[in-house]
Amino acid sequence: MRLVHPIAIYAAAVYGLLAPPAFARDAVRYPLWPDGAPGFERRAAIPEESAEYWTKHINNPSITAFLPDKAKANGTAVVIVPGGGHRIIVITTEGNDVARWYAERGVAAFVVRYRLFREEGSPYSQDDARADTERAMRLVRSRAADFGVDPNRIGIMGFSAGGELARMAALSAPVAARGKGDAIDRVSARPDFAILEFPGPLKAEEQVTRDSPPLLLTAANDDSCCSAPLVDLLQSYRAAGASAELHMYAAGGHAFNMGEDTPLVSLQHWPERITDWMSDRGLLGKPAPSFVPK
Repeated sequence: MRLVHPIAIYAAAVYGLLAPPAFARDAVRYPLWPDGAPGFERRAAIPEESAEYWTKHINNPSITAFLPDKAKANGTAVVIVPGGGHRIIVITTEGNDVARWYAERGVAAFVVRYRLFREEGSPYSQDDARADTERAMRLVRSRAADFGVDPNRIGIMGFSAGGELARMAALSAPVAARGKGDAIDRVSARPDFAILEFPGPLKAEEQVTRDSPPLLLTAANDDSCCSAPLVDLLQSYRAAGASAELHMYAAGGHAFNMGEDTPLVSLQHWPERITDWMSDRGLLGKPAPSFVPK
């Protein structure tokens, strides 16, 4: 795999100044703002730190695009928000690996590197992490034609701390625009659907209505941190008459991700529930089946 990382190339690609190279369909990174996060532009050049499965010191928030082969592409996109307790980003099994899984199924996937407000010495706030997530949604939607996706079929998937941010993007009013704002900031940040995998308890003020984005929810019942928030959210959706599907597994603890490292067969099969749910919603290239509730 060949990666394109120079900031100048990112910025040019984000604003259409440079056509993506021929090998760009695997992994190309784009900054969320061309000059760095508003108010923190001077920190944009501070290097990230990565080791094994994690990345931290995010000072120039970005998305990395994993686009499917054109012959497989179905027009759906997912913005992926990895977890890590807002101290690190689990960039492998909750980020890039998941994006490749989606791309193999024809879905364009975009992994968010967002600022970490609980990292030691961090100058950032929860709202900065929210702003990065919302900007990622806006950036993908603003460039939907370039990425080959339908602007009305862009969802979000969040793991753990990233699930908190994904929930906020789906169900809470956006944070105030950073800096002077631009054309991308005028694009909707609201996902068309959301997949929340063991999200933490943090949330912003939210109002669930019948028109709230459809949700696919999952956690393990023995996850003391992150199973109860999904039960509460399901109840809110039921009361509003909105669409939600919950898979609460008996065991598995926290961070079973895509079932790649668990002896539990039920969790190994969890990704199949994602494709089932997306198929039933017409998001994988075939029309949704007709269904009339009794």
